[in-house]
Amino acid sequence: MPPQLPPETERVAEGSNADVLMLEGFGYKQELKRGFSFFGMIGFAFSVLTCWTALAGSLTVAISAGGPPVIIYSWIGVCIFSLFVAYSFAEICSAFPVAGGQYSWVAILSPPKWSRITSYCCGWFIVIGFLSAGAANGFIGANFVLGMAQLANPSYTIERWHTCLLCYLVLIIAALINIFVRFLLDKLGRIMIVFNLLSFVIVIVVILAMDHHKQDAEFVFVTFQNTTGFGNGYACLLGLLQAAFGMTGYDATAHMVEELHDARNTAPKAIIWSVWIGTITGFAFLIAAMFCIGNLEAAVSTPTLVPLIAIFQEATGSVGGALGLTILITIIALVSLWFLMAQSSRVVFSFARDGGLPFSSIISKVHPTLHVPVYAILLVLVVNMGLMAIYFGTIEGFDTVLAISTEAFYLSYILPLMVRIWGRLKGESDIDSAYSLGKLGMFFNVAGLLYLVFAIITFNFPSVSPVTANDMNYTSAAVGVSILVAAITWFTTGRNHYTGPQRGGILGARAGKAHVPKSAEEIGVSGKVE
Repeated sequence: MPPQLPPETERVAEGSNADVLMLEGFGYKQELKRGFSFFGMIGFAFSVLTCWTALAGSLTVAISAGGPPVIIYSWIGVCIFSLFVAYSFAEICSAFPVAGGQYSWVAILSPPKWSRITSYCCGWFIVIGFLSAGAANGFIGANFVLGMAQLANPSYTIERWHTCLLCYLVLIIAALINIFVRFLLDKLGRIMIVFNLLSFVIVIVVILAMDHHKQDAEFVFVTFQNTTGFGNGYACLLGLLQAAFGMTGYDATAHMVEELHDARNTAPKAIIWSVWIGTITGFAFLIAAMFCIGNLEAAVSTPTLVPLIAIFQEATGSVGGALGLTILITIIALVSLWFLMAQSSRVVFSFARDGGLPFSSIISKVHPTLHVPVYAILLVLVVNMGLMAIYFGTIEGFDTVLAISTEAFYLSYILPLMVRIWGRLKGESDIDSAYSLGKLGMFFNVAGLLYLVFAIITFNFPSVSPVTANDMNYTSAAVGVSILVAAITWFTTGRNHYTGPQRGGILGARAGKAHVPKSAEEIGVSGKVE
């Protein structure tokens, strides 16, 4: 006789009856506390996405590859197509609210013959994307802190080891917060969306009001600046990289759904709201920053190593003013890292829960009193620090880490759209989503897929000419290594242990047909279908 589930009252204490039963329908038990409200999740998702501050920390590439016009028009284009992807994700997430996100969706929607291997590959792309993103965001946060130190003390020279050690510190703090005060994340999310938007307004108003030497509209919207050594058309493609980096991570909510109340209805709204807020704030910020930018070469070569700090100083005319504005963005960047650590650890936890990683039985454990996957958090921390160590030895190598983050995310975004389109072509359009796209669904899916394919190809282009060994873009090689790692783990552990959600394609591949449990009595306490 299989063990029975805990009493109904205990299960409801962890989340609503509908949330718990739906999660059990995928073969999982409720282990994480559902402590996120809708508003808190919007704050969480927007803080991870936080487009305007992400753009602020990555202006260097686009300033050299086309200048202000490319920065602005690329942002508009990337946001339009990212919304197609986000709406597509919202529909799927509503139907399948499990922490695995994209790889779980692929497992459920794929043809049974291919569901395990395709979802396994998708899972590895997500894991690699998040682990790389943690190192990238820690690097950006550390750069802002050290940039302020250099601005306040002009004799100070920033060294690479300074950046690494400070990045280690902010990563460790992020891990400790996620382990010991996870219960504050919802409140922090609600606080941060207000702080984020207020900071955005303050920055925009201050730089526009205090800068008395603004650029004209022609400079912002027409004048092309290209110092890459490539032709203008190619430079425009490179300018897309910054926009794509600024609009990455809108799957944040999908990986936190097991901690969200009424996930089926609130998760898709949080995804869409975060992208729309990011689109609008990012656009307004770029317009203001480009009007206030002075000497492009000076901004790129600033000793603070953060072009935005140079823009702030030139706009306000004072070190104090620049420091005040930079502090706001630094706070947002550091708190964003705390949220990213939470999101990354949930992805690792979920993938390990499905047997997708070596030592999965350890990594997937949830602390009985803290209610967080402690080992997953520690694994994310160690890998983030290891990737950051690359910066000690080679800047070019770390640039590849930054590039592989966006590339891996986009690869994981492609697979769910591909199998969703395949399902529509087979006449399986209805996935029982509370956020259905209706007749627009196929158009959104195809438009999003075409954009992602185009972006992934572009990410592999070199950024300067002539191309040397030091300037080469090694993203494709890094993707190849990632695929090799995934292949090795598949043949050593994944092939025998990877399960995926117990519904849809994967289960169909094993049992001949998919079986969805009809009631809680069909679920054992282990969380897997009996």
